[in-house]
Amino acid sequence: MNSEETVDVVLIGGGIMSATLGSLISQLEPDWSIRVYERLGEVAQESSNAWNNAGTGHAALCELNYMPENPDGTVSAAKAVSINEQFQVSRQYWAYLVSIGALPEPHNFINSTPHMTFVRGKANIEYLKKRVEALKREPLFPDMEYTEDLERIAEWTPLMVKKRNPKQRVAATRVDSGTDVDFGALTKYLFRDMERRGASVQTNHQVTWLKRQKDGTWKLRVRHLVGQTPKVVRARFVFVGAGGGALALLQHSGIPEIKGFGGFPISGQFLRTTNPKVVAQHQAKVYGKAAVGAPPMSVPHLDTRVVEGEAALLFGPFAGFTPKFLKSSTWFDLPFSIRLHNLGPMLQVGLKNFDLVKYLVSELLASRAKKMAALREFMPTAKDRDWELITAGQRVQVMKKDPEKGGVLQFGTEIITGADGTIAGLLGASPGASTAAPIMLDVLARCFPDRFVGWEPKLRQMIPSYGRELSIDPVAAEASLTETAKVLELTA
Repeated sequence: MNSEETVDVVLIGGGIMSATLGSLISQLEPDWSIRVYERLGEVAQESSNAWNNAGTGHAALCELNYMPENPDGTVSAAKAVSINEQFQVSRQYWAYLVSIGALPEPHNFINSTPHMTFVRGKANIEYLKKRVEALKREPLFPDMEYTEDLERIAEWTPLMVKKRNPKQRVAATRVDSGTDVDFGALTKYLFRDMERRGASVQTNHQVTWLKRQKDGTWKLRVRHLVGQTPKVVRARFVFVGAGGGALALLQHSGIPEIKGFGGFPISGQFLRTTNPKVVAQHQAKVYGKAAVGAPPMSVPHLDTRVVEGEAALLFGPFAGFTPKFLKSSTWFDLPFSIRLHNLGPMLQVGLKNFDLVKYLVSELLASRAKKMAALREFMPTAKDRDWELITAGQRVQVMKKDPEKGGVLQFGTEIITGADGTIAGLLGASPGASTAAPIMLDVLARCFPDRFVGWEPKLRQMIPSYGRELSIDPVAAEASLTETAKVLELTA
């Protein structure tokens, strides 16, 4: 076995989270040594891969699940505003990196794509009206347009209207300042810049074991999967950004903070077309309402995607189930994740989420014909020959203890940090990649409280709104939206 090497930071996993954290650290502490270990042959091949996610650039402009209707019929904009605020932090950071040449021309990873919602039926239309009314008052949602006119919707996206029953009641919203993000490309560019700054990104390397040492460092065993060569690395700080693989590594670390956490894997599929005649008729990301019992990540949407410069349309997702926690891992992930401390919460989640189980069963049994029928609810003229079925990335939703309910299923992200701040990890999924920058800033604040104050001047340089809420300052919000759009070459 090779001699031990000591580094400042080890990032486990080659996705957008590790890339963002490593990028921030390389800016704030350029002298720190950084090692990245990715078990696959390339970075950004799991959830960060462009075809494993919808690349929406989640800003709550069109995602109705961020503003659910309350039992009394009211809607609250609070979560939607929070998601948008977080996305602005990410956008500002990307704009800064573009301005200093750390990222290439913006069109390589982000493009203007209007964000729309589309609903049918009286009840859904009434809900959408209330949503628009609530968002009108918010500085981060200044340009939302609402209509129930089919001709107007046809101007926005012809495919949604062509051969649709003119008597069907529909409504839609549109925000021109939405985006499509190729998170796979962005992840690769971030790692490329980190390497230029001295970081070492090692693919085909898997962390198989980690343990905290008496001196506060972490000892990790790393295996080179090509030559099967093992080595030992010591790190002063470890971030577990391994997507679905994070739970197992955090459990293996032995930190008490992971007790009670479990994971519920959900797989998915999309229908995709690259037919240029079809793609040219739809320039938007259009979100509808989720089915009863469906997880938020399963909200149906018809999206424009720009991946490696090529435009395509994506529709879905169609949820499914597999015990795998990663697209390229083992069927034993779920059973091997069960511990005495998380068995109770996991059982409680299973008992209390019958609608979700019923929904997943129906999705698993859905034929291709049924999936095409779902697409035709958005696009009545869709032809089978134009669309192929692709498998999306795995999402592992967080299950955790709850004092009142015993266990809850959480459709979001959860940061786990050790008490001494020497290790952190991320569990969960949506909105994930779009809010990577604020999530990783939270990791830095929790793990390096003694250094964070000293970093704040640099953070304000990189993220002008840092420490302030754009959502309560219309003038600052407009200035920020305009400036980042200019740098990123987007619609303001």
